[in-house]
Amino acid sequence: MKRRTVLIGGGALALAGVGTMLARPKELGAMHDPYFNGLAAALKRAGLNRPMLVIDQARLTANIAAVRKNVDTAKLPLRVVAKSLPSPLLLDAILRGMGTQRLMVFSAEMLHQLVPLHPQADYLGGKPLPVSEFIRISSDAAIDPGPRMQWLIDTPQRLREYAEAAKAREITLRVSLEIDVGLHRGGFADPQALGEAVTAAKAAGVQIAGLMGYDPHVPKMPSPDNAWTDAQTAYAKAIEVLKGEGLDPATLTLNGAGSPTFRRHCAGTVVNEVSVGSAFVKPGDFDYEDLVDLLPAAFIATPVIKASADQPLPGVEALSGAMHWWDRNTTRGFFIHGGHWLAKPVSPQGLEYSKLFGRSSNQELLTGSNRITLKPDDTVFLRPDQSEALFLQFGDIALYDGREIADLWPTLPVSA
Repeated sequence: MKRRTVLIGGGALALAGVGTMLARPKELGAMHDPYFNGLAAALKRAGLNRPMLVIDQARLTANIAAVRKNVDTAKLPLRVVAKSLPSPLLLDAILRGMGTQRLMVFSAEMLHQLVPLHPQADYLGGKPLPVSEFIRISSDAAIDPGPRMQWLIDTPQRLREYAEAAKAREITLRVSLEIDVGLHRGGFADPQALGEAVTAAKAAGVQIAGLMGYDPHVPKMPSPDNAWTDAQTAYAKAIEVLKGEGLDPATLTLNGAGSPTFRRHCAGTVVNEVSVGSAFVKPGDFDYEDLVDLLPAAFIATPVIKASADQPLPGVEALSGAMHWWDRNTTRGFFIHGGHWLAKPVSPQGLEYSKLFGRSSNQELLTGSNRITLKPDDTVFLRPDQSEALFLQFGDIALYDGREIADLWPTLPVSA
């Protein structure tokens, strides 16, 4: 029995050891592939060894062509979302490639910046703004887009405020009404509320230009197909309200979609135009099945400032060896220029943010295994999670043509 007990105990220890090894994180890591090697070399030749936002011109062009093929086939006009692409030359390339002059703007400040650059564009507000912003823009003849701007209205109170401000200035006010198609972020939530808003607008001399119903929640729902059907049903009911108020939907802007859902609209929709922004550069938050053919076209490039072959833990240095043994991906440490961006390391493969050091916007620590042999001044690449929250943080955007940095594209002035 004693021998059996020993055997059983030994077997349990062996199984525990096997379990421990199976739970041990897999060693990851590889240096840059040919694509990122080429991009790093181009940045070095251009003397750009600092945090930079880079756009791959060929990938951008391919994404534009893919989006245009869809919307052209569906005969759906496209509205470019300016906040996601806040660079005049980037916007120019996309507007030209898409054959459109429709822009969606999300702040009075960006509208202020874009009107002189695109004086003939058709503008639609992407979110409702305080009436003071409407007054600020409409009071400046040099930047007021006038009837080419559809101000977004989401509540009866905002409608009253805008109508009173427009009447006081003796100007024509064109508005689109935001409707809730399932996102529940505001807007008119039912046909009765929408009908009352249309009636009130007509009585106040406000011109109804259309509707805007945003549906990015659809692919995130447990049943995207059901969520899509519900969103389309809600939008269709809103259109019926407009008809009941004597408005002709064919003459109005019926805006919907966004990067996550524009292809669902292209397959059949009740709207008559779609909005797309981030999909043209495809940040990480847009890795949806419907966008699988689009290529990531924007990266952050930043140099390594300091490199350690055996990154110690501050205050508990004696435990560093055990940590490195357990998780080989923490062995090496690389402090980069800048950091704390809404982005994830993408090359070299296997780099991770340090869970022990935490985040830093000054010298972010990335850790990796012995398979990653970066040195100071070598380049690390990160893929942005978003474009709108990040593109204005780096100054000029470096345009990569596949061989060299072909141009530097200025961004719009920083604005919220």
